[in-house]
Amino acid sequence: MRVAVIGAGSWGLALARKLGHQGKSVMLWVYEQTEYQELLENRSSKDYLPGITLPEQVQFSQSFTDFKDIPIMIMAVPSHGVRSVVRQMNTHALQPEYLVNVAKGIENETFLRMSQVILDELKSISSAQVATLTGPSHAEEVSQDIPTAVVAASESLETAEAVQHLLNDTTFRVYTTTDIIGAELGGSVKNIIAIAAGILDGLAFGDNPKAALMTRGIAEIIRFGLAFGAREVTFSGLSGIGDLIVTCLSQHSRNRYVGQQLGQGKKLSEILSQMKMVAEGVRTTESVYEMAEKKGVEMPITEQVYHVLFHEKEPIKAVHDLMSRDPVHERHSM
Repeated sequence: MRVAVIGAGSWGLALARKLGHQGKSVMLWVYEQTEYQELLENRSSKDYLPGITLPEQVQFSQSFTDFKDIPIMIMAVPSHGVRSVVRQMNTHALQPEYLVNVAKGIENETFLRMSQVILDELKSISSAQVATLTGPSHAEEVSQDIPTAVVAASESLETAEAVQHLLNDTTFRVYTTTDIIGAELGGSVKNIIAIAAGILDGLAFGDNPKAALMTRGIAEIIRFGLAFGAREVTFSGLSGIGDLIVTCLSQHSRNRYVGQQLGQGKKLSEILSQMKMVAEGVRTTESVYEMAEKKGVEMPITEQVYHVLFHEKEPIKAVHDLMSRDPVHERHSM
């Protein structure tokens, strides 16, 4: 079986490695010239997954002309780059049978989820051919075959099951759902809560506020998801509470790291300038804040993170303002 992985960041590399070890023939599209040369010479990337070597089943390319007639394609580029990359794919008339998105985010200009961005640009496929793979799955651990469970989401159960069959193995368990809206929104908004969790770590707060933040964070995610057509039960699964837990607690979480640095007094521009990888939650915060404002969805955590990120609000003041709101029922606005 031939599979294309579009994007050679940490997640693209981890999936290419996994597919290669499963015996599949993988073509990996690499954007950066220096990384392309490094992969050709060493079959590894010191910037994205140091110490991980890709098997011989993985080949490398920087040209979409090499991707003709590959039936399954996995989009593993950062959310802000999805549109431009898919646009390039469209100019080469690529027509995959299935296209799997693994980016987590909401486009700033259009407020579209990633599957919607793909369909907006790639005219050769239908929504029933698109899936999103999401859940608590840091690439660093997947690349080491640490047991991981994720969910494949598509409006077509057949497509979700095709992705499940493609990737499922003894260290990577794939579930399915047809609620692609909930799966994508849960995977995107949890990054905002993870930034808030990092802020608490940066302020050297303890376990109590972290537990409260995660619990109220999932309530906020549910309110947002329901307003945009998701099913509430989805957020009790891997793409909701599962992904929230790992992103708020893990040392691998780039979004938690950004929040931690903010809590320690650093400026956002300084933090981002020193990061090689992308913290999707920063851009997502801007999108979700504006979407919630327009839809009238109450999202106090998102609101405070937005003001810390983009208006240099003091993190300790943001925490104070959250704690000082009028007391309400726990199921308020749900």
